[in-house]
Amino acid sequence: MPVGGTPLLPAPALRQALGMPRLWIKDETRSPTASNKDRATALVIEDGLARGVGTITTASTGNAAVATAFGGAAAGLRAVIFVSTDCQPEKLALMTQAGAWVFQVPEGYAAAVDLSRAAASTFGWLDRNTGANPLTLEAKKTVAFEVWEQLGRRVPDLMIAPVGDGPTLVALDKGFAELVGRGLAERRPRLVGVQAEACQPLVRAWLGAAAGPAELDPAATVADGIAVVRPAIGDAVLEAVRRGGGGMVAVSDDLLLGAVATLARRAGVGAEPAGAAALAGLEPAVDRGLAARSETVVLLVTGREVKVGGAPPDLGRVAVVETLDEVERALAGGR
Repeated sequence: MPVGGTPLLPAPALRQALGMPRLWIKDETRSPTASNKDRATALVIEDGLARGVGTITTASTGNAAVATAFGGAAAGLRAVIFVSTDCQPEKLALMTQAGAWVFQVPEGYAAAVDLSRAAASTFGWLDRNTGANPLTLEAKKTVAFEVWEQLGRRVPDLMIAPVGDGPTLVALDKGFAELVGRGLAERRPRLVGVQAEACQPLVRAWLGAAAGPAELDPAATVADGIAVVRPAIGDAVLEAVRRGGGGMVAVSDDLLLGAVATLARRAGVGAEPAGAAALAGLEPAVDRGLAARSETVVLLVTGREVKVGGAPPDLGRVAVVETLDEVERALAGGR
């Protein structure tokens, strides 16, 4: 599938509206399953095919699961996906449409990650879990290379990205660091990560403040794609933003939904709320002195909503499980 090489858009109407003449949008919605998750999935699958592994697994809040389901189908691999029981039905439908087997875990996303990783280890499956498989970072760092190339072999002053588990931002830092290390750039850009107000563990950690229950409620935000209570590589995110003089901001659902509308109206880019988080976080970043309107700023739009044409999930491919024994029995019973 055609992964990578997504456009860097100048978005003149958005630049004018915001008073930022050097603003750019890195549009990852042009990927095969409409999100940046396709990059990581593609490289993990290449590795699995080289090693003769026949099943790929991941846990996901949605987009990585869809990318894994379609990537697995394209490569002829069986995809076994673990999600929380509140995963959006539309995304479940996409997964099952692509032939994936989907296991819903009542204890939530963190428990789904644990079960997926245990299954990979026990059954010898290909582990695509974000932040766990180092190839996910190696794949996502290519965004930094592309931005550098698309800006005429220059790095921006600042790049803003949504943060859930953390690999997207950490991979940007890694990619820009490698450009510097090879003498292709003089510096890294500052990085700003954006989380939803209702689920902001890393924003609170960056501020040095404890997160309360209202700040750790993944079900309370429209940005399900970044609603992660236990980020896989959160410490690395904090190190990356601190090292470069960046930071973290939290945004309300109103700002997220407003960013979705603004991207469509001012840039012609369709995004889901989590995918639009970088734009939602731009004004708060300016207000906090993390960004200036005169700078070269790149917003990473990570994904858009993908519809399944009204088809419901294939419930014959979906089961609620809590243990590996239940997974094994379900797959042995014709799954």
